[in-house]
Amino acid sequence: MSARRTFLKSSLAVAAGVVAGRISPVSAGPTCSFPKGIVYTKHYPGKWSKKVKGHMPNVKVAGNKVTVTTIHGMSEEHYIVRHTIVTKCGEVLGEKTFSPSDATAKSVFELKDISSQYAWDTTTLYATSFCNKHDLWAAEFEV
Repeated sequence: MSARRTFLKSSLAVAAGVVAGRISPVSAGPTCSFPKGIVYTKHYPGKWSKKVKGHMPNVKVAGNKVTVTTIHGMSEEHYIVRHTIVTKCGEVLGEKTFSPSDATAKSVFELKDISSQYAWDTTTLYATSFCNKHDLWAAEFEV
């Protein structure tokens, strides 16, 4: 379990920037550069092209609340391990870890005013969903 946590924490640092290689640095903030092929997206499912529907985090924003749902079964053998909300450069704004006994992979995050914490564009965020068999998936969304 410790190795999985270490992997997840280090993966989050690259999750936001990998989104199909579509992210460019924000001029007002730090330059973000991430390796490709670590995070899967709707547009870059890689080897998991038939797994998009059940692994992509679905995001709904209502005011300062962000709801992330992954339509995926939950069993001892195969389940969603974690949801995370991150900025473009990988700062974690919220996280929830699941267990195989959870009925669904659904999390609700309340975002505080993040514009005062970061000097760069924080309207674009990423929700990640980590599957114990099919790796880390990310979805871009706006707040």
